[in-house]
Amino acid sequence: MRADHYDSFAESYSAENESSLLNAYYERPAMLGLAGEVAGRRILDAGCGSGPLSAALSAKGAVVTGFDSSPAMLELARQRLGESADLHLADLSRPLPFADDSFDDVVASLVLHYLEDWSAPLAELRRVLKPGGRLILSVNHPTVSVVTQPTEDYFAVREYSEDYEFDGEPAVLTFWHRPLHAMINAFISAGYRVAAVSEPAPSPDTPHELLPPRILTGEKTAFLSFIFFVLEADRV
Repeated sequence: MRADHYDSFAESYSAENESSLLNAYYERPAMLGLAGEVAGRRILDAGCGSGPLSAALSAKGAVVTGFDSSPAMLELARQRLGESADLHLADLSRPLPFADDSFDDVVASLVLHYLEDWSAPLAELRRVLKPGGRLILSVNHPTVSVVTQPTEDYFAVREYSEDYEFDGEPAVLTFWHRPLHAMINAFISAGYRVAAVSEPAPSPDTPHELLPPRILTGEKTAFLSFIFFVLEADRV
């Protein structure tokens, strides 16, 4: 995926993100829950998009810096967060414009699955984290591919594309599938300790009309979509 890929549908994606089941009532509440008490903590929002997670963390008292590779997304984030917001145009696949040990936490919301190589990005995020700091992230759940791509090799690191519709506008997103063991090994190799793994239920505030029927009836308590990790940067 090109660094500016989201520019072509930034506004429609941002609009969808505001109220969709997967973003507003599943992924974002899960990230905030894993972050916990953040008042006074310096947090880097890696791949901040139009800034909804940054806004939520700021509302809880965090001091947030954000970056994204899409100029259009950053402009939407600035409109949301204000002209004084600490926002940067940067690409996670390249060195970041931040000093060593700058942040207490990094949040990477649905970002890493766009990248073929995780080694350099994970190392760079660890560099900007204080010793013992946390990387809180979400990615596409790897086992979903067993259902959606049954002829593909689950155990291979491979590229795939999917068609989406954001706020009525069509878009194509390209991801990199990784089996779970490859994710865990990448974290460990980059110097992180896996502190938590989460496969959460949707928020209890989810409007009933957005919930899958099996959750409404009580047959299921959750669904597979994303997987969440809390990683701690090992102290050197």
